[in-house]
Amino acid sequence: MFLTFAAPAFAQDADEQTTSTTTSSSASRTLDTVTVVGSRIKRAEIEGPAPVTVITRAEIDREGFQTVGDMLQTLSQNTTSSFTGDLAVNGFTPNAQVVNLRNLGPGYTLTLIDGRRPAQYPQPYNRDNNVTNIQAIPTSIVERIEVLTGGASAIYGSDAVAGVVNIVLRKNFEGNFARVTTGTTAEGGGDSVNVELTGGKTGDRWSGLWAFQYAEQEPVFASQREFLADNRNGPLGAQFTNPALSLIAIRGLASANGPVNHNAFYPGEDACDALGFESRRTAARGLYCGSYTTNASRSISNKRQFYSAYGRGTFDLTDTTQLWASANYYTTEAKAGSGTEFWGTSGDRFNQLSTGGTSAFYYDSGLRDIVQLQRVFTPQELGGNEAATSVFEEYTYDIAAGITGSFADRFDWEASANYGYYNYERDRPRLLAQSVHDYFLGPRLGWSNAQGTAAGIYPVHQLNLARWSSPITPEIYRSFATRVIDRSETSVAGATFNVSGDLFELPAGAVGFAGVLEWNQQKLDLVSDFRTDQLRPLDNQTIYNLTSSGETHGTRDRYAVGAEFRVPILNSLAANFATRWDKYDDISSVDAATTYNLGLEWRPWDSLLFRGSYATSFRAPDMQLIYAEGAASFSSILDEFSCRSGTGPGAAQGPRTRPACNVSGDPTIYSAQTIIAGNPGLKEEEGESWTAGFVWDIIDGMSLSVDWYRIRLTDAASQFDSTTLLAQEAACRIGAYADGSAPPSAAICGNLYQLITRTNAPGSPDDGRIQRINNSYINTALQDTTGVDATYRYRWDTDRVGRFNVDLAYSLQLTNEYKQTADEELVDYRDVPPSQNFWYPERSRVRGSVSWTYGDWTTTVFGTRYGSAFTNAEVDGVNAAGGAYGRRLAPYMLYNLSVGKQFTPNLLAQLQVVNVLDNQYRKDNSFTGYPFFNNYLGADPLGRRFYVSLSYKF
Repeated sequence: MFLTFAAPAFAQDADEQTTSTTTSSSASRTLDTVTVVGSRIKRAEIEGPAPVTVITRAEIDREGFQTVGDMLQTLSQNTTSSFTGDLAVNGFTPNAQVVNLRNLGPGYTLTLIDGRRPAQYPQPYNRDNNVTNIQAIPTSIVERIEVLTGGASAIYGSDAVAGVVNIVLRKNFEGNFARVTTGTTAEGGGDSVNVELTGGKTGDRWSGLWAFQYAEQEPVFASQREFLADNRNGPLGAQFTNPALSLIAIRGLASANGPVNHNAFYPGEDACDALGFESRRTAARGLYCGSYTTNASRSISNKRQFYSAYGRGTFDLTDTTQLWASANYYTTEAKAGSGTEFWGTSGDRFNQLSTGGTSAFYYDSGLRDIVQLQRVFTPQELGGNEAATSVFEEYTYDIAAGITGSFADRFDWEASANYGYYNYERDRPRLLAQSVHDYFLGPRLGWSNAQGTAAGIYPVHQLNLARWSSPITPEIYRSFATRVIDRSETSVAGATFNVSGDLFELPAGAVGFAGVLEWNQQKLDLVSDFRTDQLRPLDNQTIYNLTSSGETHGTRDRYAVGAEFRVPILNSLAANFATRWDKYDDISSVDAATTYNLGLEWRPWDSLLFRGSYATSFRAPDMQLIYAEGAASFSSILDEFSCRSGTGPGAAQGPRTRPACNVSGDPTIYSAQTIIAGNPGLKEEEGESWTAGFVWDIIDGMSLSVDWYRIRLTDAASQFDSTTLLAQEAACRIGAYADGSAPPSAAICGNLYQLITRTNAPGSPDDGRIQRINNSYINTALQDTTGVDATYRYRWDTDRVGRFNVDLAYSLQLTNEYKQTADEELVDYRDVPPSQNFWYPERSRVRGSVSWTYGDWTTTVFGTRYGSAFTNAEVDGVNAAGGAYGRRLAPYMLYNLSVGKQFTPNLLAQLQVVNVLDNQYRKDNSFTGYPFFNNYLGADPLGRRFYVSLSYKF
């Protein structure tokens, strides 16, 4: 852990904004009894049977982080393999940040605010999973962050599989505090301002605290970073880099006019120049117009503005009973975009064949070739870099109130209720399929074969060459563009009753107890723009090349009761036990789950703690995975059961092998509706976790901890493609796979039958035919991961040269075993390349800081190290330009620098430099495609940036 103390942060006031004060460095350090994540029993020792990390607000400031999310990304137990954030412009959640402990997925880390579940982010992570957006938590209201690694469902319920992150908001504050921070980046863009106002006052029987924060940040575009501004700046250089296919009519067949795959129409160099493109001739494409800078207009850091307000108050009814209430509100508007628009006949649903399907090709009567069109619209044509940006408007609030008290001089209790709400709207630009099709191609002129020699299945058009080869204006763009609006909202309501205290005395001490009763209700409503539905009839509002996420509407109620005990067996030995029962009321197959954990603490000496724990955990299926109505489309499938059994569409041919059926025109190959929708048959995923380690206070001020962990997850939700689902269904119905191996389990087969819908119409030609395939998740996978966490901390006070603090944390994954189905072999994927893996393997991470305080000056150097990773090629080699690359990349390191000066007791100035060495990415000569690096292995393309802040207490 980074800090082996926490008590001073529990009652922070204005004087503690810039310093973090420790207590004695003993492993049995004693404090006023407090509650820390991982247990509801108040205790005097911070260290317990499971490792807990505590990060104070002062550390967040000192180590150079501008947001809570940025800090949590550097946890050594966290992973960079999360498909969110500003660089994921075209992803599902480009305006969110998540925590992903142990690389199990963000849904396996429970994120709490003051011990309560906040409203989840309304837009599903990676399309399917519900997560908490830690970017929506302003730093001004944070007192500390507690991180428990390991299973904790017996304390907190579902999702606490890889760990728990509890963000503790401020409770006590006396006086007023103001801070202004302004920043910029060394290479341009990203200018920012952040204003915080905090105040608090305490009376005889009451206290009040309030905080306001406003922040604004300008975007950063790829054009403002040299290596992203031009494709020729990549590993291949100018000589071996070809421009993008920005304006091209790709010939589908060789003809008298030229070779296959060559450009069928080149408008001339002047026309290329007018469009902002360059002329290029290649052996593969012939002469065409292309751009090296198309990607330069995309944003790599969102334009963002947010406001937040927070308030908390208490009132003492009696000496032992207190009322409290708190409210938090956050609203933001952000913009992200690729900067360009793209259109082509691939994905054009109006480019229809005479048979009713679609094709990327059409026959052009003017060019006298069958061609595929591709056109990129530049920012200049659209109206600037921000003309084609997506706009995200979000707001969330949380209201909580409760009453606390005590009885019998040894028990504390609290009854509380809370309600949280999150509203999300994404407004993004898209092309209207019919309008842009008609603008370039006009009406269909007839039907032709691929050679243009006779009637056939391909549509005939004549490309308007003047329009095709001339720049459009922003007005023309707006004539065939629209804004697609998706809306969603989530809410959470809860009521909790806690009681804790000492039951009775044993010779070694008091038996601690905590009990909890909970009710929780979650709601999710997600509505995609109706025009993106692929099953909707074509009209002038059909959206080009965009598939709907469909709609999701669902409600889930949860009831829970839990108990926890801490039993001192000897003066040096204590045992911990917790159990919890959760009852679910929704459409899933969860019903109820019981979990428990066990822990031991042995202190042979005051300076040494040995600890270990075992915990069971569970994860209820995400609401998106069970309630999603799904987005449907039609695709060609091979009906393996019909083929192998000789039934349904394959009845006339009798039983055959799959290769025998897999030929063009076979009756078992036909078009079926496919959909990714919720699966109410999902049950809970079940986990087990083990930890064992020690905490040793070597000398006064110096401590070391080492902990081994193991997490085993069974019945994990997994998704299969249509081909795999149909092969599994055939094995279930016939009793064996095609190779004779045993079929999936009965439970999996039952789930598969729900996902594949067949027509039951005996005597008709449709009997046995597949109506719909639902590519939803099913419970099938197993994952087992092990590793080691280590921390080192040293504090040294000197008489002459000030105070020094060293904090180091290291995490190493030892194994990561996984199998997707029960009949597969368990494989360790820790050292398996990404192309053969389910994850981006991350073997080790280190974070650490060194601080020096001398008089009124404080200096901190923070660093983080990402372990070695595979290159894009995953083998040794040399690229076309002669650049050598190996199988693995070297570790990647980032450093921040913070310098603070206390000018007066009330005035503090700080300078922070983030990414001091301007290390933007790991150079990989095998990554020859844009953007030339893998962001999910760790990268910081924003580069070096500077922040100056002034803080004043009054």
